Amino acid sequence: MNTLELPPLARADLRDLRPLDRRGRALKDLRLSVIDQCNFRCSYCMPKDVFTKDYPFLSSDEWLSFDQMFTMCRAFMQLGVEKIRLTGGEPLLRKGLETLIARLATLDTDLALTTNGSLLAARAHGLKQAGLKRVTVSLDAIDGDLFARMNGVGFPVARVLEGIDAAIDAGLAPLKINVVIEKGVNELQILPLARHFYRRPVDLRFIEYMDVGGAHGWSSDKIVRSDSILTLLRRHFSLEADSGGDTGSTSVNYRFADGLARVGFVSSMSHPFCSTCSRARVSADGQLFSCLFATQSFDLKPWLDAAITSDELIDVVRARWTQRDDRYSELRGTKPPQDSRKRYPTVRMSLVGG
Repeated sequence: MNTLELPPLARADLRDLRPLDRRGRALKDLRLSVIDQCNFRCSYCMPKDVFTKDYPFLSSDEWLSFDQMFTMCRAFMQLGVEKIRLTGGEPLLRKGLETLIARLATLDTDLALTTNGSLLAARAHGLKQAGLKRVTVSLDAIDGDLFARMNGVGFPVARVLEGIDAAIDAGLAPLKINVVIEKGVNELQILPLARHFYRRPVDLRFIEYMDVGGAHGWSSDKIVRSDSILTLLRRHFSLEADSGGDTGSTSVNYRFADGLARVGFVSSMSHPFCSTCSRARVSADGQLFSCLFATQSFDLKPWLDAAITSDELIDVVRARWTQRDDRYSELRGTKPPQDSRKRYPTVRMSLVGG
């Protein structure tokens, strides 16, 4: 596949020109939500009592077109972004997504996708052929009955596992599996998940239950700390510290000594990583968010019109990033725990991706 050069600057020069926010954090990663809809109703993201059939999701004419997404991603890359992750909602619900992936692949970027895996089995090889490099699958339980309850629609875990197998077979590697652990719900799935995957070439990542959005009844009592999960795993597996993998990753990683998998821990609640966060997020309707927990956004759509020059768009993104001062997770402990979601509402995760 031919790749599109980014004249007139070499990629090394682009790294040097990355904008810095008010805390000295460079812009390196872009998470682009291609759709805010999902076919699951997981309680921590899109609880079904809130996200009903009458929920006002974005209409298709509000979504950015693939042309607009391509224009935007190219501008972000000219600011030094090297990783683009497509998210949702469930991104595979966006019709023709392979077309967008093929276009973005010409930019020669680290192109990844996060999915619930429900549609992955039939699409994995096509996604790889289009130019997708990596995939992350959300899987919160290996037990079929529990998984069906947690996804809120009775979807069988076997079909997600088929999708994972298909992605590995297609070469979408390293394949990551994200597991959100909620006390009283699925903490008993930690060992079964580890036993199922530790001999597979995957990154199994346990994520602390986060207070994103405000529609899911979050409580700090529901958090299972990463330290506790690591202690549990060490009782049953030999783990070795592993510093390899993605630069800029939010996880602390270990490797199973007698397996192929790595296990990682994303500890936004107990060990915030705001000081190194390099991610910008854009919703399916073109809203730029500077943090997963953001309360405000900036509309990029006016700068994605064909009449606007690339330089104008680049200048707008640079200006917004240099004003960034977010560190929600670090400040979380200073907020009243009982009413923090009401006083400090955050955008729903399905709009900006996890």
